[in-house]
Amino acid sequence: MDRIRIAVKDLEDKVIAYRRDFHKYPESGWTEFRTASKIIEKLKELGFTVKIGAEANKKEAMMGVPTEEELAKHMERAINQGANPELVKAMEGGMTGVVADLKCGEGPTVALRFDMDANDINEAQDEKHRPYSEGFASQNPGVMHACGHDGHAAMGLGVAEILAGMKDDLKGTIRLIFEPGEEGSRGARAMVEAGAVDGVDYILGAHLGFKANKTGQLICGTGEFLATTKLDVTYTGVPAHAGAAPHEGRNALLAAASATLNLHAISRHGAGASRITVGVLNAGQGRNVIPPNAVFKMETRGITSEIDEYMAREARRIIEHTAKMYEVDYEIKLVGGTKSGESSPEMIQRIRKVAEEMGTFTEIIDYASFGATEDFSHFMTVVQNNGGIGSYIMIGSDLAAGHHDFYFDFDEKSLALGMELMVKMVVDLIG
Repeated sequence: MDRIRIAVKDLEDKVIAYRRDFHKYPESGWTEFRTASKIIEKLKELGFTVKIGAEANKKEAMMGVPTEEELAKHMERAINQGANPELVKAMEGGMTGVVADLKCGEGPTVALRFDMDANDINEAQDEKHRPYSEGFASQNPGVMHACGHDGHAAMGLGVAEILAGMKDDLKGTIRLIFEPGEEGSRGARAMVEAGAVDGVDYILGAHLGFKANKTGQLICGTGEFLATTKLDVTYTGVPAHAGAAPHEGRNALLAAASATLNLHAISRHGAGASRITVGVLNAGQGRNVIPPNAVFKMETRGITSEIDEYMAREARRIIEHTAKMYEVDYEIKLVGGTKSGESSPEMIQRIRKVAEEMGTFTEIIDYASFGATEDFSHFMTVVQNNGGIGSYIMIGSDLAAGHHDFYFDFDEKSLALGMELMVKMVVDLIG
């Protein structure tokens, strides 16, 4: 265990450099070509067996993927910013998820999940924002690492390097999952269906900050993840002159407005919390034209997957029948979704034991309610349903601003704490 702490200390500056590099060149869901390329190269160098492209992402299960034209632009940008062109080509179509195995003899399989996508917001550009003042703020307009995924991916590379050097001391398989499209709950399902957690006995995920917002804090397990379904809905009607012939039109705007009101009127489920939101509504073409087009973007959530399924089923029913009422055509696209989840109590206790032995955390908390959605819950729930156990850890960090804020930044000292804990957990599980 002392060797691990020394290894973490020796790698700390390198991992901070990884983090700053990822932060400078952020990429949002399914466009993480540069980020994934850098990760793949390092993992191969360390001796991991790496799956990419269609081996790591089931194309038919990918949700909310940008258009081919958009993906082509992101691929070109990634290459211009230093990505390996051959690896970028292998991830064509947005298949940017990465799965890497390190075989350490016979024994259980432990998986560690690290997300790597950024947020679709502009980063603050002023001197009080450390990434800007120190020269590693986003170079990509409209995209920023505002949730710490740059730190998660960097920790993953640090953990990979330490574990690769300890291969002879371990008995089992280490699987590292680098997930694209966590924002919007898009990445896990496609990776699970491609086999990312097949045969996994233990799974761990971690997040910097969130409810552990002081450096030195640790939350060993998280629960009450909300399941979610994210839908884009299009109504297509018939345009007509609003003054001379309104009766000839079919009003898609009114259909969308009516659907929005009725969606928010869905009866809540008696078995637990549920949510529904229409967050975007765009419709119409001109003041004096019966609107033939409307698009709205919505989501449901539930404290259990069953409650979310109820909300989504009711939503689809309302969307369909509103279309019939206004005589418009409709299309529903599933653009995101994930399961609910709870960390395993036995894993929480193992994490507490290891954290206490480290002696570096100032406050250790067994459990916290997440109260929102995290795509890791999909990975974890599938592992649990197959007989394994898992937990979602929150690693405390002083934050410059809240998650998804354009001034977001975290204390980079928390990276070493997270790495040491993750490595020691692997040793505890398969050492």
